[in-house]
Amino acid sequence: MPRVTSADVASRAGVSRATVSYVLNNTPGQSISAATRSRVLAAAALLGYAPSAAARTLRTGRSDVVLCLLPDWPIGNEVGNLLGNLSTELARAGLTFVVHPGSEADRPAAEIWKAITPAAVITFAGFSEDELGAMRAAGIAVVVALLGRPGADGCELQMPQQLIGKRQAHHLSGTGHSRLGYAAPDDDRLRIFAVPRLAGVRANTPAEPLVETVPLDPERAAEAVRRWYEAGVTGVCAYNDEVALAVLAGARRLGLRVPGDLAVIGVDDLPAARLAVPSLTTVTTDQHAIAAHLAVGVLAAMSGSPEPVPPGGDLIRVIVRESA
Repeated sequence: MPRVTSADVASRAGVSRATVSYVLNNTPGQSISAATRSRVLAAAALLGYAPSAAARTLRTGRSDVVLCLLPDWPIGNEVGNLLGNLSTELARAGLTFVVHPGSEADRPAAEIWKAITPAAVITFAGFSEDELGAMRAAGIAVVVALLGRPGADGCELQMPQQLIGKRQAHHLSGTGHSRLGYAAPDDDRLRIFAVPRLAGVRANTPAEPLVETVPLDPERAAEAVRRWYEAGVTGVCAYNDEVALAVLAGARRLGLRVPGDLAVIGVDDLPAARLAVPSLTTVTTDQHAIAAHLAVGVLAAMSGSPEPVPPGGDLIRVIVRESA
């Protein structure tokens, strides 16, 4: 089928192509009647007209696409929430959010952004200096988000992963637990989050936490729980809620009481955390606030404005339930 053009919309509405352009682009300073405007919009909807992104870029001198390059991560609940909220925030500014998940078999990042020619690129893990230079030379704003390199150029939000571990350790210490364990994930792709979270726990407990890798398997999780229990661990900081639920399952296999014999705290506040028995104490992050900050950072990078001030640590809090 041939592409519907603005000429088709103009013919259907009985107006000029210029009028169609003025209406669909909300061009200010034009005296177009409400009836004509309604007729143009109705014709565009009936024909399924979609403006050409390439033509809009040529007309305005700027793409409206923001490209997000995800590393090779599992896209879990929290990352999914953040991306959804960020898409909404950018849409309010008239920008289109495109997410490209990474994998070892992917094309190089340079090929991806060159193919899309976005207005801005968001990355969660940072770029090399050569990549940054190439994008800036192409007129692309770069926003290094969440886990970007400290001190790198561009608007950065150093998501305080260590603060998450700190919140976990403080909660368990405050409820009388001095010997802590840390339940690490068995997926190496999550090390970028797990390592700083463990560092936060280490920095906020008097004794070195006993680290165990906990698979999402009840039998193998029970082996880790047994080692903790035999070592005198009474409270466990889990990498996230999924790992925490595995710890709960392992404790049940051993007949241990939670929190009587072993307190457990997770991260992310998954819906399943509320349904667990016992219900799971966890740490949550205000992803709406994170997304709003990143959207402001994108707009600042695109306009050359100063970086926004990162939100404070109050967006990370403990939700107390039965497990700790």
